[in-house]
Amino acid sequence: MLQKSSYHLLADKLSWLFIPNFADVISNLPFAIIGLAGLFYCLRRPGETSLAWQVYFIGLVLVAAGSSYYHWNPNNQTLVWDRLPMTLCFMSLFVALLIEHISFRFEKIILLASLLLGISSVVYWHYTGDLRFYGLVQFGTLAAIPLILLLYKSQYTHRYYLIYGLAFYALAKIFELNDSRIFALSDGLISGHTVKHLLAAAATYCVYLMLKKRRAVL
Repeated sequence: MLQKSSYHLLADKLSWLFIPNFADVISNLPFAIIGLAGLFYCLRRPGETSLAWQVYFIGLVLVAAGSSYYHWNPNNQTLVWDRLPMTLCFMSLFVALLIEHISFRFEKIILLASLLLGISSVVYWHYTGDLRFYGLVQFGTLAAIPLILLLYKSQYTHRYYLIYGLAFYALAKIFELNDSRIFALSDGLISGHTVKHLLAAAATYCVYLMLKKRRAVL
């Protein structure tokens, strides 16, 4: 499966305050806000959160930067810097949940191997044009979340926030696929891709809320 050149033809090309594609660029700001909030929360509670959670929230800050860079000038070269931090988020989220539900042993080794695997998927796509490896990393890790929740008992409460997050992300992908249609239906007010950013950010906020509200299961 190859990357189509039409992928970069986004509906909302309006510029404002000297920022090209303003809405698609600025709608990445929530990722940075949630990422910083989550990182500070983890750093204040080192005994309650693992290294993988810290990497996840660092990844969100990098997603905000990388996606903004891409949307400033959409092309395959800038898309690399959008997708690299996304793989950090997918893989670190997967590892964080995996070790909490199964075992904390070898967290650093598993995390490092998973991050390298995610990065490799973007490098492979960049040099071959084949999206299958990257798609497996993205959707495979997300599909594993409900399986982990179903098969393993957690040490913490509020796991259902993860299901809310998956629902928001699924909606985000639907709006992404209907970018121009949403832009037309809203009479140019907002595009499907901009909504995708906001819904994807809502998904990450669900993860943040889960961590903030959860308590150890006695």
